[in-house]
Amino acid sequence: MGAVAIEKPTKTARLNSKRVRDGVATAVRLSHQVFAALQQKRVLITVGLVMLLIVSSLGVVVSAHENRELFNSLSQLQEQRDNYQREWSQLLLEQSALSAHGRVEQLASERFGMVVPGKQDIVLVPLMAPLVGSR
Repeated sequence: MGAVAIEKPTKTARLNSKRVRDGVATAVRLSHQVFAALQQKRVLITVGLVMLLIVSSLGVVVSAHENRELFNSLSQLQEQRDNYQREWSQLLLEQSALSAHGRVEQLASERFGMVVPGKQDIVLVPLMAPLVGSR
């Protein structure tokens, strides 16, 4: 175990009314000096430029924050687009596999008992021109 130091209790300084009055008087005197200095043209221009600098720096911070948010949103949207394109490619492959001529012919013969007709079973029907004026 380490050694423990016992300190004597410290006395707290009581507020003296004279010290309070002196502090208030000093604050009032300094505020008068600041306001008097603000009435000078150079000081007023300097204060204005400092305020403009502060507003400009806040604008830069806000702009950078919005830029980061928009970039994150763009990244998420690009990822979502890539996922949709991948799914679309898979659906196109599936469609081409399901609609292949050989597969459709095989399903027609297995499920419905359909067969390819022979030459003797094929009948050509001539295309007739519609009759004009008859209803």
